[in-house]
Amino acid sequence: MLIVMCGLPATGKTTLSRALARRTGAVHLRIDTVEQAIVRSGLARHPVGPAGYAVGYALAEEHLRQGLWVVAESVNPLAVTRDAWRDTGLRAGAVVAEVEVVCSDEVEHRRRVASRSVDIPGLPLPDWEAVRSRDYQPWHRDRIVLDTAGRGVSDCLAELLFALDLDVHDQAARASKASG
Repeated sequence: MLIVMCGLPATGKTTLSRALARRTGAVHLRIDTVEQAIVRSGLARHPVGPAGYAVGYALAEEHLRQGLWVVAESVNPLAVTRDAWRDTGLRAGAVVAEVEVVCSDEVEHRRRVASRSVDIPGLPLPDWEAVRSRDYQPWHRDRIVLDTAGRGVSDCLAELLFALDLDVHDQAARASKASG
């Protein structure tokens, strides 16, 4: 299964993606990590452009072909990148679920943008104006929309697992088997 987690910065994508990967035993593939590695290599500067996504698609497809589940996390703001993630999963013969993470409370979202810390050395974080002015195209197909405003990680994760129709007990057993 390929679970594509997307949304604007500071909506909770990374936190939820990590929790979902831990719970299901999936590989967590974060485009911010890929892009910062490209920058550290000296091959590019921010913004990296399509290179990070291209590497992400290739890694996701390879993991999926090995029978692993992948949680692919990125802003994913454009229809072309959304289509590419979906096509990656389909080429690998995987079920694809698309999840848009939002924070509907603007005050809370703004606070998150202002208060978060960098967990990838050297990664530049956008300010509120950059988040608000980002080109984020509307969706034109079904997806799971998960609103994190005023909610804890465990509640959001439970809602996501339910929406993905994943039996929590089966997934815990799968994660345990994958780790040892």
